[in-house]
Amino acid sequence: MRSRIWGLFLLLVAPCVARAAEPADVKAAAPQKSVTAGEFLVDAPTLINLGFEWVITGDDNRNAKVAVSYRKKGDKAWKTAMPMMRLQHERVYWGNKKTDDHIFNVMVPNMFAGSILDLEPDTVYEARFVMTDPDGVKGQATHIATVKTRAEPKPAEGGHVFHVYPPDWKGPKEPNSYVGLNCGYNYHCQGGDESFADRPRVVAGDTVLVHAGVYESHQDMYSRISSTRPVEGTYYLFGQGTAEKPIVIKAAGDGEVIFDGRGNFNLFNMIKSKYNYFDGITFRNTEIAIQGGVQFIGGTVGLTVRHCKFENINLGVNDSFSGSRDFYIADNSFIGRDDPKHLQGWTNDEYWLRFNGVDGQVFPVPLKSYTAVRVYGQGHVVAFNYVANFHDGIDVETYGNPDGSDAVHGPLYPPRKDWDRRTVSIDFYNNYITNMHDNSIEIDGSMHNIRVMRNILINSASHPFCNQPAIGGPVYWVRNIAYNAPFGAARMTSGAPGVFFLNNTIFTEFAGNAAGNLHLFNNLILGESANPEILSVNSFTQYGESDHNGFRPNAGQPYAFEWDVPANGALQDYRDLFDPPGRRGEKTLEVRRYANLADYSAGTGLDRHSILVDYDAFENVKQLNAKDFSKAQLLYDAKDMDFSLKPGSAPVDKGMMIPNVTDTYTGAAPDLGALEVGMPVPHYGPRS
Repeated sequence: MRSRIWGLFLLLVAPCVARAAEPADVKAAAPQKSVTAGEFLVDAPTLINLGFEWVITGDDNRNAKVAVSYRKKGDKAWKTAMPMMRLQHERVYWGNKKTDDHIFNVMVPNMFAGSILDLEPDTVYEARFVMTDPDGVKGQATHIATVKTRAEPKPAEGGHVFHVYPPDWKGPKEPNSYVGLNCGYNYHCQGGDESFADRPRVVAGDTVLVHAGVYESHQDMYSRISSTRPVEGTYYLFGQGTAEKPIVIKAAGDGEVIFDGRGNFNLFNMIKSKYNYFDGITFRNTEIAIQGGVQFIGGTVGLTVRHCKFENINLGVNDSFSGSRDFYIADNSFIGRDDPKHLQGWTNDEYWLRFNGVDGQVFPVPLKSYTAVRVYGQGHVVAFNYVANFHDGIDVETYGNPDGSDAVHGPLYPPRKDWDRRTVSIDFYNNYITNMHDNSIEIDGSMHNIRVMRNILINSASHPFCNQPAIGGPVYWVRNIAYNAPFGAARMTSGAPGVFFLNNTIFTEFAGNAAGNLHLFNNLILGESANPEILSVNSFTQYGESDHNGFRPNAGQPYAFEWDVPANGALQDYRDLFDPPGRRGEKTLEVRRYANLADYSAGTGLDRHSILVDYDAFENVKQLNAKDFSKAQLLYDAKDMDFSLKPGSAPVDKGMMIPNVTDTYTGAAPDLGALEVGMPVPHYGPRS
């Protein structure tokens, strides 16, 4: 069994002596076979995951590796975690030099990075990292880091409690009460010109209990009724809580609390605040319900949003500031404005234009609801939410080149002084996401240690797994279920290096059109005729991996598998990325297409332990056909299906052991796909 564990990273750390085809701005240097250990970093902890980075020099032949183990502080026995991912100057590029158009131009450092997954919140762990290299290790080869996972945010005891009532409240009131949220939260709350005089009454540990009713914004009146800003109708909250003592804005429990923007642009603006906590609130009739941060301007720290409802909104929680961190967005319901009865794609594509005018639909579809949650920064957790009827579900902001780097003038990766502004250590897990015009989850613009785990991604008109692009890695897609995605499973563009797909169940084809350092293990991938090939990858690096997967190819297609790589054994070749073949009519990557699994495995060395599967392996899953336009706009509900494997079916016991992912397998070996036979099905969406 141990050999199967380390087999996961055979190609990731295997010797590879061929030199890369280098872009012109990279100076050739004499190869360094030995590795020199540099700075070791601990990323922002989240509730259940920890991320780490280890900068190196040398190891040009890629045979260094870092073994990882961990234990709770005080325990004696060490547990094995996944080895760190090796990163080596992979490139990310999105733009067109000929038209002076620049979105991304990044070169990943020479380093290792990796996460320890599914830990316990509010717990101190010791994590041990051991670097080895047959050619020798210079510097400190072992690190032991002591790190505490974050506690789940909760209100503090002993703070002041302020009661807030709507203007039309008729019943008795508690002592220490105010009319309107601003009056309870701030010392002054008279609206109009005086609204800029508001200063926080609340301090760390205080609670504002909001009593039942509708709290309307009156941006169109010079009014003190809601005491929000004139013209905007926005609540600007600047309170400074702490992780241990947040400032809590909570429904009092005597009925629904509704903040109604009456069509305004932004309902709550939290920029410059710290550790504010919303609980049990309904936000409606606004474009942006909660603005957490704006790129290059400012953001917030420690924002918590729990047990809330978002209705008739364009954006739910929105943040694009690189310094924002430690959000906890959990157990909420986000309902967008998009058509709740039809699957609709946003593109001006013949596939969707055929439905123009059907049941009153308009194509191309207007952008009514953009995204439920968009974040940027470090340490964010978005978990156990229900999301429906948006363009995108839950996203990392695409952003462009990370702070401190420059796509045109360089540097092509942030200098050390800007590393606290990188997108690292972000978790999206146990969400139920349905009816997206584009992507269920986007990790676009993410850099290192991004974890997307145990989500239901159903009814995604485009690609439920979006990496447009990943910037370095690792990005972990683990035990997600994707169903009804008529344009395929994954969007991988602009190089998208450093992505793991582990134990996912995917009921559509997988295409990695512009990838590198890509690794697929223990997945189930069953076609729905979205693409001819069940698996197709364009890899700008030689060192991708795929094995122990289950495939159902589409019948009647000339090719079922394709994995293109740099020619002549080159380690990297990014010429097709910087100058796409569509512009010059010639592809430099070696094209490797195969009609069946056996030929593909023999020709590439990939997926040698993978198998063929079919829909009858599942308890109750309806096979879809993306080309059946009579059913192309139907929406499905996961509760009407059972994605579990039938005991004894082909995928059972066909997986490989992956630490932190398959530790609880029940049979002779782990099962393929997201759900292990004999284990409880994860909870998706809000917890009661």
